Amino acid sequence: MLTGAVGAVVLTALTACGGGDGGSTAASGGDGTITMGFAQVGAESGWRTANTKSVQEAAEEAGIELKFSDAQQKQENQIKAIRSYIQQKVDVIAFSPVVETGWDTVLLEAKRAGIPVILTDRAVDSEDESLYETFLGSDFVEEGKKAGEWLVEEVGSEPTSVVELQGTTGAAPAIDRQEGFAEAVAGSPNIQVVASQTGDFTRTGGKQVMEAFLKSQPDIDVVYAHNDDMGLGAIEAIEAAGKVPGKDIKIITVDAVKDGMQALADGKINFIVECNPLLGDQLMELAEKVVAGEEVEKRVVTEETTFTQEQAVEALPTREY
Repeated sequence: MLTGAVGAVVLTALTACGGGDGGSTAASGGDGTITMGFAQVGAESGWRTANTKSVQEAAEEAGIELKFSDAQQKQENQIKAIRSYIQQKVDVIAFSPVVETGWDTVLLEAKRAGIPVILTDRAVDSEDESLYETFLGSDFVEEGKKAGEWLVEEVGSEPTSVVELQGTTGAAPAIDRQEGFAEAVAGSPNIQVVASQTGDFTRTGGKQVMEAFLKSQPDIDVVYAHNDDMGLGAIEAIEAAGKVPGKDIKIITVDAVKDGMQALADGKINFIVECNPLLGDQLMELAEKVVAGEEVEKRVVTEETTFTQEQAVEALPTREY
């Protein structure tokens, strides 16, 4: 059932938009209506849920007909969805790649069909940049650097053992956030990453890996999680082990979704690097431009910040995601 659902067409009026059946009627108006095929990674985290909702709502507001698929974190499902969009002759394809490699063949098919492609949130590793029009998303290396720089300043010269909860193996944010963090702490020999393992960006994965770390590593000072959900899972494991998250073991995460921000405000997380999921409006603007044949920048970086406990307390009441 799940695999079959990947190829299904899901319009913007689904429950993530919180609406009834009016969206699809509005989106399929006159001959000038743009049709976008969007292949999402999945629903592995609160960040991804917010990202999906932003894309669906922005499409509805812009009058763009959205054909949506959920790949359930499988590359083969995304490739099937993209080929389906090519067969349906959509005007533009957008997707957030599950992993960086293995896209050239299907993207070349889209190019030959004359359908422009926009990468959103995650990049692909390809020598042929003509296969896509633009990449909209965060600078993941910079996010990792921000996490590492905070830690360097926080611990000074104190010996510090770090365990790292990585994102999905082969995914751009996992690769880049690890690289940026390593670069930031490279000049501090007192900071050592003693264990690193994927938690697949999920809360369950973060909890399971952290449980294993607590058994295998006698002294853990810091957890660096590539997203909030894994960090929240780590909190559960730390508390179950009789330790106090945020005090006995400091926690750094990336994303800044509401659950993570609440944990930061409560002192269970110590520092969060923001990764903004609300890319919908920018994506629709880019789609309109590339369909019209206008030139767009090859790389569009979203603006993001960082949060301490005090800043999280201040930001939470008006947090959109």
